[in-house]
Formats: sequence, structure tokens, C-alpha cells
Amino acid sequence: METHTLPARLLTRREAAVYLGVKPQTLAAWAVSGRYNLPRLKVGRSVRYRVADLERWLTARTVGAVDGQREGGAR
Repeated sequence: METHTLPARLLTRREAAVYLGVKPQTLAAWAVSGRYNLPRLKVGRSVRYRVADLERWLTARTVGAVDGQREGGAR
């Protein structure tokens, strides 16, 4: 019996922008300028983003608190 896994859902530039809290034009500018190494896929003329790639990118950019602890020990 073959098992098939579902492919990761691909987000449009607009959906990825909403996910990240930026404008779609910002993602386009980052891609052109190379400012951030945000993984993206080209599907024909369209650009798509994997949620897992966005999560990894955000995790790599996380600064400060670790393991649910806040800076200064405040809870």
C-alpha cells in the first residue's frame, strides 16, 4: 500500500506578506535587493512561499527571550 504525503501549502506573495505582517511590495523589494535571504519558489511567473520556510526564517531572526522567559526575569 502506497502512502502519499500532502505537499506543503504554498502561499502567494500577498498571503506571505499578511503572515509576516509586511506589505507584498516589501517582499518584492527584499527579493530584488537581496536584503534578506527569505526562501521563495518561482512557479512560472508567480512567486510562492512555504509556511515552513517562513517559520524557519522568523526563528533565525528571533532576538531576546528564549524558552518563554522574558528579559530581566519578569513574568
